[in-house]
Amino acid sequence: MDKYTYVGVYALIKKDDKILLIKKSRGPYLGKLDLPGGGFEFGETPLETLHREVKEETGLVVLEEKLLDVASQNTTYINTKGEERTIHHIGIIYDVEVEAGVELKGNSDGEDSLGAKWVEISSLKKEELSPFAGKFL
Repeated sequence: MDKYTYVGVYALIKKDDKILLIKKSRGPYLGKLDLPGGGFEFGETPLETLHREVKEETGLVVLEEKLLDVASQNTTYINTKGEERTIHHIGIIYDVEVEAGVELKGNSDGEDSLGAKWVEISSLKKEELSPFAGKFL
């Protein structure tokens, strides 16, 4: 079994009784709703990664961010080649405010997201969420 460590930066974005989530297009959380965010590009700081990933996945601009937590999750899954993998997923989670009045990107980013949407928090079920999204709701 292959084992990997993956470090990413994620945004907890709330508005009224809704949370902004993306639908995962690949990886261990395929089909789950997740916090916007992702991995570092070479040389990026956590805040640079946060701003870039939120813009890429949602179309929104981060105005303010506050470090909320650093979380860790081990997940075993079967990849697209039928191989079992275990990922040690480390997430740097920020509480984020975004620019108002900007149209939300509802389509795929061509990478990890099938699109972003605002979801009523009360309508969410734990089994439809990634571990980090479930933890911070």
